[in-house]
Amino acid sequence: MINKATNVIVVIGAGSIGQAIARRVSAGKHVLLADLRPESSVAAAKVLSEAGFKVSTTTVDVSSRPSVQALVQTAAAIGSITGLIHAAGVSPTQASPATILMVDLYGTALVLEEFGHVIEQGGSAVVIASQSGHRLHALTAAEDKALATTPADELLSLPLLQLSNVKDSLHAYQLSKRGNSLRVKAEAVRWGKRGARVNTISPGIIITPLAKDELAGPRGDGYRRMIEISPAGRAGTPDEVGNVGALLMGPDGAFITGSDILMDGGVTAAWWYGDLAPKEQ
Repeated sequence: MINKATNVIVVIGAGSIGQAIARRVSAGKHVLLADLRPESSVAAAKVLSEAGFKVSTTTVDVSSRPSVQALVQTAAAIGSITGLIHAAGVSPTQASPATILMVDLYGTALVLEEFGHVIEQGGSAVVIASQSGHRLHALTAAEDKALATTPADELLSLPLLQLSNVKDSLHAYQLSKRGNSLRVKAEAVRWGKRGARVNTISPGIIITPLAKDELAGPRGDGYRRMIEISPAGRAGTPDEVGNVGALLMGPDGAFITGSDILMDGGVTAAWWYGDLAPKEQ
């Protein structure tokens, strides 16, 4: 029997950022941790349960509609879905352009479509995008609208997303993260009809296992330079993202929806207007 008195927070991607937000918004609620790797969700569940949270785990492949639908059904069987934290994804060092577009772009659109059918009135969601979406060149108005509103199952057929038009994994990642923030703007309209809110956070370099992969990878020197030259002069922490996530998902953020919060220590500012700006040809 479904206990509608139980409020469920679904966390997709059981990494450091998803956990940090969950810790701030899940007191007295049931946390459902979903990850592609069962060992990741089990490890995160142990940490959260030992901190006093009620937690269960499941697996999900965000690039599969049946898998995402199964996650929705699992969550709904526990109680009322009042919160969603979507923090799953792959980085440019970890995956090919095709995989990045499938997981980070299509997967996010899929999650928003499916959870948009069931999110409760007063519910809220946060999607983790990236500063990389803010460093992509301007797209046309038609391309922006297509990324925002094309049904998920048609999304990867868009001309600008064809692999012949995507230079490399970093370009695919930038397109995906720009697409995430645009998609959330459009979904905020639909979610608003249910009395729910959805926003994105675009973090910069946050010290997580994924960031460590990037720092150790072929773009590591560039990442370190971004940190050194940025106005903040340091990388961020998952807890700092957690603070912003708590604002967006909680009552203090009740007037915020369809928005993207860039929190990157000023890296994007330095990219466009400072010492990180690409040299003019």
